[in-house]
Amino acid sequence: MIRLFLVDDHPVVREGIRAFLAQEPGLLVVGEARHGQALLEQLPTTPADVVLLDINMPVLGGLATTRRLRAEFPAVKVLMLSMLNHERYVGQLFEAGALGYILKNDEPAEMVLAIRTVAAGRPYLCSELGLQLLHRTQAQTQQLAPPPPELPVPNPYNFSPRELEVLELLAAGLTNADIATRLHTSKRTIETHRQHLLDKTQARNVAVLVRLAVAQGLLS
Repeated sequence: MIRLFLVDDHPVVREGIRAFLAQEPGLLVVGEARHGQALLEQLPTTPADVVLLDINMPVLGGLATTRRLRAEFPAVKVLMLSMLNHERYVGQLFEAGALGYILKNDEPAEMVLAIRTVAAGRPYLCSELGLQLLHRTQAQTQQLAPPPPELPVPNPYNFSPRELEVLELLAAGLTNADIATRLHTSKRTIETHRQHLLDKTQARNVAVLVRLAVAQGLLS
Protein backbone atom coordinates (compact mmCIF):
# COMPACT_ATOMS: atom_id res chain seq x y z
CA MET A 1 0.00 0.00 0.00
CA ILE A 2 1.37 3.41 -1.03
CA ARG A 3 0.57 6.05 1.58
CA LEU A 4 -0.04 9.51 0.12
CA PHE A 5 -0.06 12.94 1.69
CA LEU A 6 -1.72 15.77 -0.27
CA VAL A 7 -0.37 19.30 0.15
CA ASP A 8 -2.16 22.11 -1.69
CA ASP A 9 -3.67 25.37 -0.50
CA HIS A 10 -6.83 24.83 -2.57
CA PRO A 11 -9.32 22.49 -0.83
CA VAL A 12 -11.14 21.80 -4.11
CA VAL A 13 -7.91 20.47 -5.65
CA ARG A 14 -7.27 18.21 -2.68
CA GLU A 15 -10.84 16.91 -2.69
CA GLY A 16 -10.70 16.14 -6.40
CA ILE A 17 -7.42 14.26 -6.09
CA ARG A 18 -8.62 12.33 -3.05
CA ALA A 19 -11.84 11.35 -4.86
CA PHE A 20 -10.22 9.71 -7.88
CA LEU A 21 -7.31 8.22 -5.95
CA ALA A 22 -9.79 6.49 -3.67
CA GLN A 23 -10.71 4.29 -6.64
CA GLU A 24 -7.13 3.19 -7.29
CA PRO A 25 -6.05 -0.08 -5.67
CA GLY A 26 -2.90 0.09 -3.60
CA LEU A 27 -3.11 3.85 -3.01
CA LEU A 28 -4.23 5.43 0.26
CA VAL A 29 -4.46 9.13 1.11
CA VAL A 30 -3.38 9.34 4.75
CA GLY A 31 -3.32 13.11 5.21
CA GLU A 32 -3.85 16.59 3.80
CA ALA A 33 -2.33 20.01 4.43
CA ARG A 34 -2.68 23.48 2.92
CA HIS A 35 1.02 24.38 3.15
CA GLY A 36 4.41 22.83 3.82
CA GLN A 37 4.64 23.77 7.47
CA ALA A 38 1.41 21.90 8.28
CA LEU A 39 2.79 18.87 6.42
CA LEU A 40 6.02 18.87 8.42
CA GLU A 41 4.08 19.09 11.69
CA GLN A 42 1.89 16.08 10.79
CA LEU A 43 4.45 13.73 9.26
CA PRO A 44 5.89 12.51 12.58
CA THR A 45 2.49 11.07 13.52
CA THR A 46 1.17 10.44 10.00
CA PRO A 47 3.85 8.55 8.05
CA ALA A 48 3.66 8.80 4.25
CA ASP A 49 5.52 7.22 1.37
CA VAL A 50 4.80 9.91 -1.23
CA VAL A 51 3.93 13.58 -0.80
CA LEU A 52 2.01 15.29 -3.60
CA LEU A 53 3.25 18.84 -3.20
CA ASP A 54 2.19 22.11 -4.80
CA ILE A 55 4.79 24.85 -5.42
CA ASN A 56 3.00 28.12 -4.69
CA MET A 57 1.58 27.93 -1.16
CA PRO A 58 1.39 30.27 1.84
CA VAL A 59 3.58 29.96 4.94
CA LEU A 60 5.99 27.40 3.43
CA GLY A 61 6.07 26.87 -0.32
CA GLY A 62 6.95 23.79 -2.32
CA LEU A 63 10.64 24.51 -2.88
CA ALA A 64 11.42 25.19 0.78
CA THR A 65 9.25 22.25 1.87
CA THR A 66 11.10 19.90 -0.47
CA ARG A 67 14.44 20.94 1.01
CA ARG A 68 13.11 20.40 4.54
CA LEU A 69 11.74 16.98 3.59
CA ARG A 70 15.07 15.87 2.16
CA ALA A 71 16.81 16.93 5.37
CA GLU A 72 14.25 15.78 7.94
CA PHE A 73 12.32 12.95 6.22
CA PRO A 74 14.70 11.56 3.55
CA ALA A 75 12.62 8.39 3.07
CA VAL A 76 9.59 10.38 1.90
CA LYS A 77 9.35 10.70 -1.89
CA VAL A 78 8.28 14.09 -3.24
CA LEU A 79 6.06 14.38 -6.32
CA MET A 80 5.48 17.98 -7.38
CA LEU A 81 1.99 18.85 -8.58
CA SER A 82 1.84 22.29 -10.14
CA MET A 83 0.49 24.52 -12.89
CA LEU A 84 3.99 25.87 -13.57
CA ASN A 85 5.36 24.28 -16.73
CA HIS A 86 8.64 26.15 -17.14
CA GLU A 87 11.74 24.00 -17.09
CA ARG A 88 13.43 26.40 -14.68
CA TYR A 89 11.01 25.34 -11.93
CA VAL A 90 11.49 21.69 -12.84
CA GLY A 91 15.26 21.96 -12.49
CA GLN A 92 15.04 23.79 -9.16
CA LEU A 93 12.67 21.24 -7.64
CA PHE A 94 14.68 18.22 -8.77
CA GLU A 95 17.85 19.81 -7.38
CA ALA A 96 16.03 20.42 -4.09
CA GLY A 97 15.15 16.74 -3.80
CA ALA A 98 11.90 16.15 -5.66
CA LEU A 99 11.69 12.83 -7.49
CA GLY A 100 8.82 13.64 -9.83
CA TYR A 101 7.03 16.57 -11.48
CA ILE A 102 3.55 16.56 -13.00
CA LEU A 103 1.06 19.23 -14.01
CA LYS A 104 -2.38 19.75 -12.53
CA ASN A 105 -3.95 19.53 -15.98
CA ASP A 106 -2.45 16.08 -16.65
CA GLU A 107 -4.79 13.13 -17.03
CA PRO A 108 -5.59 11.26 -13.78
CA ALA A 109 -3.99 8.13 -15.24
CA GLU A 110 -0.68 9.95 -15.59
CA MET A 111 -0.85 11.10 -11.98
CA VAL A 112 -1.38 7.51 -10.83
CA LEU A 113 1.55 6.36 -12.96
CA ALA A 114 3.71 9.14 -11.51
CA ILE A 115 2.79 8.18 -7.95
CA ARG A 116 3.64 4.53 -8.48
CA THR A 117 6.89 5.39 -10.27
CA VAL A 118 8.06 7.81 -7.58
CA ALA A 119 7.02 5.44 -4.80
CA ALA A 120 9.31 2.83 -6.40
CA GLY A 121 12.20 5.28 -6.14
CA ARG A 122 12.35 6.18 -9.83
CA PRO A 123 12.19 9.74 -11.21
CA TYR A 124 9.18 10.85 -13.21
CA LEU A 125 8.54 13.82 -15.50
CA CYS A 126 5.10 14.22 -17.06
CA SER A 127 4.82 13.72 -20.81
CA GLU A 128 3.95 17.35 -21.58
CA LEU A 129 7.09 18.67 -19.92
CA GLY A 130 9.17 15.85 -21.36
CA LEU A 131 8.11 16.74 -24.90
CA GLN A 132 8.62 20.43 -24.22
CA LEU A 133 12.18 19.84 -23.06
CA LEU A 134 12.82 17.49 -25.98
CA HIS A 135 11.68 20.10 -28.53
CA ARG A 136 13.81 22.77 -26.89
CA THR A 137 16.85 20.49 -26.91
CA GLN A 138 16.31 19.59 -30.56
CA ALA A 139 16.02 23.28 -31.50
CA GLN A 140 19.25 24.10 -29.67
CA THR A 141 21.03 21.16 -31.27
CA GLN A 142 19.93 22.24 -34.74
CA GLN A 143 21.21 25.76 -34.11
CA LEU A 144 24.61 24.51 -32.96
CA ALA A 145 25.06 21.64 -35.38
CA PRO A 146 27.08 22.25 -38.57
CA PRO A 147 25.12 22.06 -41.83
CA PRO A 148 24.87 18.55 -43.23
CA PRO A 149 27.27 17.75 -46.04
CA GLU A 150 25.91 18.11 -49.53
CA LEU A 151 24.90 14.86 -51.12
CA PRO A 152 27.05 13.84 -54.06
CA VAL A 153 25.54 14.44 -57.49
CA PRO A 154 24.60 11.11 -59.10
CA ASN A 155 26.83 10.27 -62.06
CA PRO A 156 25.83 6.86 -63.42
CA TYR A 157 27.58 7.51 -66.76
CA ASN A 158 30.93 8.43 -65.18
CA PHE A 159 31.03 11.83 -66.88
CA SER A 160 34.18 13.80 -66.23
CA PRO A 161 33.87 17.25 -64.55
CA ARG A 162 34.47 18.92 -67.91
CA GLU A 163 31.84 16.73 -69.60
CA LEU A 164 29.33 17.73 -66.91
CA GLU A 165 30.07 21.40 -67.62
CA VAL A 166 29.54 20.85 -71.35
CA LEU A 167 26.33 18.92 -70.62
CA GLU A 168 24.90 21.81 -68.59
CA LEU A 169 25.69 24.31 -71.33
CA LEU A 170 24.25 22.06 -74.03
CA ALA A 171 21.07 21.77 -71.98
CA ALA A 172 20.98 25.55 -71.76
CA GLY A 173 20.86 25.69 -75.57
CA LEU A 174 24.38 26.92 -76.30
CA THR A 175 26.12 25.93 -79.53
CA ASN A 176 29.51 24.24 -79.69
CA ALA A 177 31.10 27.56 -80.56
CA ASP A 178 29.37 29.34 -77.67
CA ILE A 179 30.47 26.64 -75.23
CA ALA A 180 34.05 26.81 -76.52
CA THR A 181 34.09 30.55 -75.89
CA ARG A 182 32.54 30.17 -72.43
CA LEU A 183 35.03 27.49 -71.39
CA HIS A 184 38.03 29.12 -73.10
CA THR A 185 38.81 26.13 -75.32
CA SER A 186 38.48 25.14 -78.95
CA LYS A 187 35.34 24.21 -80.83
CA ARG A 188 36.93 20.87 -81.76
CA THR A 189 37.45 20.04 -78.07
CA ILE A 190 33.80 20.78 -77.32
CA GLU A 191 32.72 18.61 -80.23
CA THR A 192 34.82 15.77 -78.76
CA HIS A 193 33.23 16.18 -75.32
CA ARG A 194 29.79 16.26 -76.91
CA GLN A 195 30.46 13.02 -78.77
CA HIS A 196 31.70 11.37 -75.57
CA LEU A 197 28.46 12.38 -73.85
CA LEU A 198 26.40 10.85 -76.65
CA ASP A 199 28.51 7.68 -76.70
CA LYS A 200 28.36 7.13 -72.93
CA THR A 201 24.56 7.50 -72.84
CA GLN A 202 23.97 5.95 -76.25
CA ALA A 203 21.72 8.93 -77.00
CA ARG A 204 20.87 9.66 -80.63
CA ASN A 205 21.06 13.41 -80.27
CA VAL A 206 21.41 16.23 -77.72
CA ALA A 207 17.67 16.32 -76.98
CA VAL A 208 17.69 12.67 -75.91
CA LEU A 209 20.95 13.25 -74.01
CA VAL A 210 19.35 16.06 -71.97
CA ARG A 211 16.25 13.98 -71.19
CA LEU A 212 18.43 11.13 -69.91
CA ALA A 213 20.51 13.52 -67.82
CA VAL A 214 17.38 14.99 -66.23
CA ALA A 215 15.99 11.53 -65.50
CA GLN A 216 19.23 10.58 -63.73
CA GLY A 217 19.31 13.78 -61.64
CA LEU A 218 22.28 15.25 -63.44
CA LEU A 219 20.24 18.26 -64.56
CA SER A 220 17.31 19.99 -62.90
